[in-house]
Amino acid sequence: MNTETRLRKLLENQILIIDGAMGTMVQRYKLQEADYRGERFRDWHTDVKGNNDLLCITQPHIIREIHKKYLQAGANIIETNTFNAQVISLADYDMQPLAYELNVAAAKVAREAIAEYLAENSLQSADVFVAGAIGPMNKTLSLSPDVNNPGYRAVTFDEVADAYYEQIKGLVDGGVDILVVETIFDTLNAKAAIYAINKYFRDTKKEKLPVMISGTITDASGRTLSGQTLEAFYISVMHANPISIGLNCALGAEQMRPHIEELAQIAACYVSAYPNAGLPNAMGEYDESPEHTAWVISEWAKEGWVNLVGGCCGTTPDHIAAIAKSMKKYSPRPLPEMEAA
Repeated sequence: MNTETRLRKLLENQILIIDGAMGTMVQRYKLQEADYRGERFRDWHTDVKGNNDLLCITQPHIIREIHKKYLQAGANIIETNTFNAQVISLADYDMQPLAYELNVAAAKVAREAIAEYLAENSLQSADVFVAGAIGPMNKTLSLSPDVNNPGYRAVTFDEVADAYYEQIKGLVDGGVDILVVETIFDTLNAKAAIYAINKYFRDTKKEKLPVMISGTITDASGRTLSGQTLEAFYISVMHANPISIGLNCALGAEQMRPHIEELAQIAACYVSAYPNAGLPNAMGEYDESPEHTAWVISEWAKEGWVNLVGGCCGTTPDHIAAIAKSMKKYSPRPLPEMEAA
């Protein structure tokens, strides 16, 4: 049974749990510049602190430990630590040549975490999957970084697609089960990722992995940063035939509620949601308790709006454990019967 079939069978009967924030957990380790560098990059010519993806190579035991904590909390899907692991974002650290290696390493660390989790709990198997995280990158195709030159773009569509192609190759070679294009604030970047996914599987003739797509509504306007309404965003990416579409980041669960309700009304596929732990405080930190986050998300489940839920910025294994516990009493959103056009 291939991964997509397994996923769909599970999604018919239960709400699946996505893991929580990686960055929030990394911060708990109080890592310094030397920790990020490790021995291999001890003499690197630029600062690398903050390049969390690099930790898959220099501190893999930390990333593996974080994955295991989320698995123990009840996550069915753990995301690789590869949010910025493509050449365009890695240019900030002059580490572009590491893109493929980082993605392979991240996928392998996640697979190792699952193997250790199964062994430590005396399990032969479990309904858990590795999702290759494909972030939005730090340059946008729809918006100019120069307010005086609105026609200017820092990157081209081909450059973005090529960067994602290399990332996808690394994730697949490392052994991911799913690809998740997430935190989408510019749909054109997401389209480049979708194009790269399709091209990669067409080029390699490998069986295509299931794709999850997750956008970001940035404020109360109900639009993405590049100006699309939620419905327009949905229509723009559905040609990817994703197994799920959803929202993550930017908003806490309370602020995300109306958008999840809207998405549940229009989506022909499964719906995912992994909000932040509320909105950040004056210090940029997240104070919302696991119990409160779980309660708000349980209201969505009670309404029959969701199929996959988890957490984004500020969420921890405690949040995921609370969410997982609260979901046990609810049925997943059934796929709607869509009328033929």
